[in-house]
Amino acid sequence: MKKISRLLKYLAEYKGKISLYFLFNLLSILFGLLSFTMLMPVLNILFGAKDANPIPASVTKPSSFDFVKQATEHFTNFIQHLDKVTALGYICVTVVLFTVLKNLFLYLSVYILNPLRNAVLRRIRDELFTKTLSLPIGFFTEERKGDLISRMTNDINEVELSIMSVLEVFIREPLTIIIFMGTMIYINYQLTLILLVFLPVSGLIIGRISKSLRKSSNLAQEQLGGMLGIIDETLVGMRVLKAFNAENHQHLRFMKLNNTLFRTRNRIAARRELASPMSETMGIIVVSIILWIGGKMVFAGTGLTGAKFIGYIVLFTQIITPFKNLSAAFYNVQKGTSALDRIEHLLTVENTITELPNAKPIKSFEHTIEFKNVTFSYGDKKILDNINLVIEKGKNIAVVGASGAGKSTLADLVPRFHDVSGGEILIDGINLKACKLDDLRRLMGVVSQDPILFNDSIYNNITLGTGGATQQRVEEAAKIANADNFIKQKNEGYQTLAGDRGARLSGGERQRITIARAVLKNPPILILDEATSSLDTESERIVQDAINNLMKNRTCIVIAHRLSTVQHADEIIVMERGKIVERGTHSGLLNKDGIYKRLVEMQQVK
Repeated sequence: MKKISRLLKYLAEYKGKISLYFLFNLLSILFGLLSFTMLMPVLNILFGAKDANPIPASVTKPSSFDFVKQATEHFTNFIQHLDKVTALGYICVTVVLFTVLKNLFLYLSVYILNPLRNAVLRRIRDELFTKTLSLPIGFFTEERKGDLISRMTNDINEVELSIMSVLEVFIREPLTIIIFMGTMIYINYQLTLILLVFLPVSGLIIGRISKSLRKSSNLAQEQLGGMLGIIDETLVGMRVLKAFNAENHQHLRFMKLNNTLFRTRNRIAARRELASPMSETMGIIVVSIILWIGGKMVFAGTGLTGAKFIGYIVLFTQIITPFKNLSAAFYNVQKGTSALDRIEHLLTVENTITELPNAKPIKSFEHTIEFKNVTFSYGDKKILDNINLVIEKGKNIAVVGASGAGKSTLADLVPRFHDVSGGEILIDGINLKACKLDDLRRLMGVVSQDPILFNDSIYNNITLGTGGATQQRVEEAAKIANADNFIKQKNEGYQTLAGDRGARLSGGERQRITIARAVLKNPPILILDEATSSLDTESERIVQDAINNLMKNRTCIVIAHRLSTVQHADEIIVMERGKIVERGTHSGLLNKDGIYKRLVEMQQVK
């Protein structure tokens, strides 16, 4: 219930509508009660009994039940002066009227509740997505993408079906049980006391069975997340699967998890579906006990008439359904709580990249970026070790080295995709952690090895994050990136859809669009992370020309495997195992006859 309280707190701003929902439910239950209490006068007329008062007048009643009793008494007094057929007609019309009113107020209550329920789910979805956007990049290297998607889709749906859908049950059904049970106490408190002994016993039995449901439900959600991960991998790697005839291998992976999920969900369904028949069985057992004891009381002439007893049984049958709904809801809540736990886990993940309350605005880059004794570790593994580096404004700094040397990690520290484990990075003498995060990243443009495009128009992909731009500025940026010509050759020009992950464009075209995006942003600091390493020779030449245009009059950090692209850098930083082992110009490093020269010779760079 503590988990569910998180959902309920979202409803605090809808107090007025919740009050209306409660009122309409109360009216629905009262009119439903009246329609059933009208049966007792009918029975008295049919049996010819003289005592037509369904509720003893001598009993002191709370005001909440006084309305039902007085309405029944006035109606009974009215029909006593009519002939039996006319009285029966009045009773039938009254029962129909009360039933119509009951269902009208029931509809109004649901009409009010559904938007509130959907508002809570919308809020959770928004919080999950916002939280995901705020998390550092390192978080996504640990988590499976399919599992994250499952939490934001299937787990939300599970919460909707299993928890939010039963909120009305937790309000309406207890209210129904209290009001009907109160009326039954007025009719005969002895029978009701006996009833109150047996009902908790049945509830305890149902509760014990439902406890095992939560663990299985959590397992099922994790398995579903794993399955989504396999589906995502399959769709992304379809070309590789077909090239290596690996369709059967991937299908076996999928089927293994699919069969496991099949068995888990069968176990969950078996336990969940047990709720309704078990509660009904327990209800019939209690009814039989009440029939036995109440029948003996009628035969003994204790004041419980046949009409009252039948009316009492009718009222009792009306609380069996609410009890069944509550027991089924309890099962569903146990199932939904597992999904809520997974959602809660994502919402409470610590965001390590935070902005200080007194963070300083930084609107421009004027002097230097300085690494002071910087170390960075990922878990127990040290990635960067005692890095000291000064990058002056307007300089082109190249970072080279073998894979795993820490080149990309070093570059990722500048826009605070990660935070240093030790030491500090300064921009114009200010620690990055003391700067406003948005301001810091606004000074930087990033062009990565894998060009990231979204399933949107080319125009929107270029203007991403810039707040929009005029068509003229977008075209100018595309011209600098050598992208304007091929874009205009498309049927829809700049409004052409890039496709899923840019699938409708070639690799060179995708990269030039990301360069145009950086040009439009016009940042003073540029980070190029192996921007041409995945391209063919012709595309590389075109993209490199675009990059050269982009690099003019900017401070650049260039990460490269192809050393031919960095020969003209102002300084080349050679890294090995997280340390700077050499630094200097291309010609100077060649003269040292060290690691850089060996890398050059391996690539046969002249």
